[in-house]
Parts: sequence; structure tokens; C-alpha cells
Amino acid sequence: MAKVTLQDLSTQLLNESDGNKFAKLKSKLISQYGATDTTQVLEILTTYAREGKLLHWRNFLMTDIIGLIPQGDRQYAAFFEWAITIPNLTYWAVDGLLKTSGQQAYDQLITLATNDQLPVDNRAKAIKSLALHSQQPFDRQLPADPGYWKIPDLRLEELLNWQKNGYQTGAGYTPPATHAALKQPVTALDKIAARLEKKLQERRNSQQDPSNPSDWLIIAADSDIQAIDSKWQLPETYRTFLQNFSPLRVMIDEGDAFAAGLDLYGAGELIGRQDGYAYNSMKQEKILDWPENYLVIADAGGDPFCIDLTTKEGAIYTSAHGMGTWEFELYAASFLEFLDELAQNA
Repeated sequence: MAKVTLQDLSTQLLNESDGNKFAKLKSKLISQYGATDTTQVLEILTTYAREGKLLHWRNFLMTDIIGLIPQGDRQYAAFFEWAITIPNLTYWAVDGLLKTSGQQAYDQLITLATNDQLPVDNRAKAIKSLALHSQQPFDRQLPADPGYWKIPDLRLEELLNWQKNGYQTGAGYTPPATHAALKQPVTALDKIAARLEKKLQERRNSQQDPSNPSDWLIIAADSDIQAIDSKWQLPETYRTFLQNFSPLRVMIDEGDAFAAGLDLYGAGELIGRQDGYAYNSMKQEKILDWPENYLVIADAGGDPFCIDLTTKEGAIYTSAHGMGTWEFELYAASFLEFLDELAQNA
């Protein structure tokens, strides 16, 4: 079967009125020609963002356009300068303007951020992206997604002072502290954790929000370990894991093992994450049908993965949620076996 030409794909895209078919055509265009005919593909996509008949796809194309443009390629700056003035395109156009113009985009983005006539999410996005680009902490202690920010979260005075002082590059955020055993593993636990860390590091290298770090195995706070010890006597291997390699926003979502993704709890959240399983925080009481020897250490779409506190090796049990009653079954004979599977699927 002959390869569809670039011109044919362009014509089909411009004429397509079905969103699902458009998505397939767009993916084909990028996969077949994005690397070899980048300039022509970008011309097609930017033209559609300006004139395309499927209005929602004008917005969706922005991330594809940004992904194809080389860092610092000023020939596309004018497109993004236009796009941030179009309400439905503004949000993602912010990143495109920074990618093409760098610091030269700062004035325009501060004008956007300080315009109280614009939607809060667009203003917040400008501030979040400026924080990432400049390493200034305008986004400290705020949600990673600026769509959740409120007007009081917009640090406009800080932003304007930064502008007044000449856009100094900040110091950024200090990465979380990690245990030396991740680099020089000795025990079986160390070695499995190090394999998991290697995969998590690949994720961090691909995408990381310094103000809301994710995909880390970190040294737990002493206060968190003390709080846990005051409530439960953990199997030794699991306690060591939490102390030395506490998961920080770690979601295991690769492969087929955990279709809904598996959220592996860290030391700082372990107590609170028992809510809805062993404890009812609304009534401030234990849930009577929950086995007292089961501690939830992870969940996959709400399905709990529990460590049996009565077993030396830390056997792991799981059950489907929302079935009326819990029907637990053995998932892994030990915590090490469970962790090894997570490392394989991360």
C-alpha cells in the first residue's frame, strides 16, 4: 500500500469534520513526516490552529506544535505571540512562547499574568511557566496544575518586583534527599529499590516539576517514622524501605499489571491513607469489618494492597473495592516480591 503523501494528509486534515478521524490523521501526519519534514508539518498544524474548522482541535494541536519546534527557534515566536491573545489557545501558547523566545517573552507573559480581565487559569499558567523557566519560586507550595490556583495564589507583587530588578535567574528548588544505597546497593532490598529508582529517574529526566517533585524514593522524615512506629509494628523489610526509600508521588502505571495505575504510599501519607479502609475520618472511628492486621501500603484505582503485619516477610494481600465485602487474596508472599514486581512494571 502506497504511503499517503504529505499534501494528501494536509488536505484531509483541513477538510475533516469528524474529531476522531482528525485525531488519527494528525497522528499519522506526525509519525510519518514529523521528523523528516518538520517545517512543512508545522506549517500545516499552525495553519490549522489559526483557521481549522474543528475549534477544539485548534487548542489540542498546541502541544503537538510545541513538541515539534526546536528550543529557541525564533521563526515561530510570532505564531505564539498571536496565540496567547486567543482565549482558547492562551494556556498552552505560554509554553510555546517561552520555548521560542526565552527571556524575551517575559514582558508579554507578565502583562498576561497581571491582567485581571483574563481567566485565572491562563494567568496562573503564565506564572507557573515563568517560575519553571526562571527557577524563581513563584509556584512554591501551590498545586502542580495551575488550573487549580486561585486569585490569592497569584504572586503578582513578587512577579513585578522580579521584573523591576531585571529578571534575575533564581536558585531553583533543592531536590529531595535520597539514600546512598540507591547508588551503591548492598542488600536485596537495596538492589530492588535501586532498579526502581533507575526507572523513576528516567521519568524525572523526561518530566519533573521542581516545586512538586514526583517519582522519587527519599529518606523519610524521622517524625513520620516515629508516628508510624507509635501505631504499628511493621515487618522489618518494609520499615527499612519506608525509612530509606520512602515513595514521593510514585505511581506505577506502565505495562498491563496495573491498568488503573498503582499509587505506592510514602511514609508521610501512610497513616492518612488508611482512611476509607481501616478508618472512617468523618466519624473518627475504626471500620469494624477491616482486618486489624492489614495495613494498606498502596492502591490501584481504589483496590487496596495490604501488608500483613503478622507475617515476618510482609505478605501482600489485595481485594477489589466496591463489592460490598472485602475478599482478600494473596498477591505476593513477601514485600520484597511485591516491590520487585513494581520495579519491573515501573
